[in-house]
Amino acid sequence: MSPPHTAARIPATLLLPTERPPVSAASVLRTVAAPKKALAGAALAAATCGTLIAAAPAHAATTSATSAQATAKKMIGNSAEYQCFSKIVQHESNWNPTATNSSSGAYGLVQALPASKMASAGSDWKTNPATQIEWGLDYMKDRYGSACDAWSFWQSNGWY
Repeated sequence: MSPPHTAARIPATLLLPTERPPVSAASVLRTVAAPKKALAGAALAAATCGTLIAAAPAHAATTSATSAQATAKKMIGNSAEYQCFSKIVQHESNWNPTATNSSSGAYGLVQALPASKMASAGSDWKTNPATQIEWGLDYMKDRYGSACDAWSFWQSNGWY
């Protein structure tokens, strides 16, 4: 059995023609660290990953949105209220917790204005979707009565 810090060696005769033997992280780092081999190392790393590096940001955004939606579902509980809240957030920020309106400065999932108002729900308001959701729900309840009442207002006015 190999020690945990080394890659297991697979004889080339056991690999299919399209398979490559495993590459250790240390091997990749040594290759990338050598200046003349940096480009080859980057290509090797991309090929080893089997993904396009350009696709990573889109996947990260999708994962963030999915995570924020799951958090909101848990926090809200009521399916109808969640749907109303979700429709507002989808229109306001596309579920992006760092969405910023360049002209007004509104920020986050619920586009708080000024953004710093969300600090009343937690000091991590700039980066934590749960804090933004908590603040948004409180705002909707205080101003409109519920997320569904806020959604009704949004439908009539295009803002809330």
